[in-house]
Amino acid sequence: MSEIRLSIIVPAFNEEKNVPRMVEEITVAIDRLNVTYEVIFIDDGSRDGTFAALKEARRTHPRIKVIRFRKNFGQTAALSAGFDYARGEIIVTIDADLENDPNDIGLLLEKIGEGYDLVSGWRKDRWKKHFFSRRLPSLTANWLISRITKVRLRDYGCTLKAFRRDVIKNIKLYGEMHRFIPAIAATIGVDIAEVPVNFRPRIHGQSKYGFSRSIRVFLDLLTVKFLLSYSTRPLQIFGLLGLISGGFGGVLAAVLSYQRLFLKQSISNRPLLLLAILLMLIGVQFITMGLLGEIMVRTYHEAVQKSIYVVRDVLGEDEGPDTDG
Repeated sequence: MSEIRLSIIVPAFNEEKNVPRMVEEITVAIDRLNVTYEVIFIDDGSRDGTFAALKEARRTHPRIKVIRFRKNFGQTAALSAGFDYARGEIIVTIDADLENDPNDIGLLLEKIGEGYDLVSGWRKDRWKKHFFSRRLPSLTANWLISRITKVRLRDYGCTLKAFRRDVIKNIKLYGEMHRFIPAIAATIGVDIAEVPVNFRPRIHGQSKYGFSRSIRVFLDLLTVKFLLSYSTRPLQIFGLLGLISGGFGGVLAAVLSYQRLFLKQSISNRPLLLLAILLMLIGVQFITMGLLGEIMVRTYHEAVQKSIYVVRDVLGEDEGPDTDG
């Protein structure tokens, strides 16, 4: 086990102007905590001078490690890379756009010290002046995610989070699932807390969030719900749908058969006959999908996981990621 107490992971995409100030703020904030630490910046395929700014920062801040992707893989992949390379007992994630305040890291560590396994930031005063355009949609999204995942948080979108090493090392991420880490972690039994943190408006650069990303997040939410509830037992959901579909089809077929055999009514030209046959076929297909899903789950748990990112450069003491669970 490394002697490093704290690993700070900072994903960055086109944040050239924010990097110098972010490095200074993190350094000042963590030096006050009197802990051994490392800062891992992930350059997520930036097209500006972000990598050059990070190289320059390393000259005066040797605790900084820089991981550079060959292209933009997204924030989930950037955080996943940071988790792989982190050596600290406690791992903190924070955005590079200066909206998160590094001084709040101490608040998260205090909660970790109280016995919690995962602490999430809550940007309590975010969008106070934009209630209908920003705050209301955010409240709705967080309420929906909390209802579906059964893990109650006020701010799923806040990147500022702290994790115990043994928690985050057992979580595999893909898609846009970084925001659902608390819900995924809950499946292995962790104590989760949420603390109010400072939110600062962006000074340089543009937000990477948009409508298309919201759609991807919603689709990933459906995926997370499936993974949390049925990932190891797919037959229970597909089989249920198959039984419902086949059951309705069977009832319709029975009614039509009664009408034909006993009431001597013609049913060959009735749409209900086609519907009954279709529902029964769909039921058989759903049950078959469930059985195939059970086989795939078994294969999945035995297969070698494929990495969701490709590293171009690593600037730091270590040559490879930390694979200690």
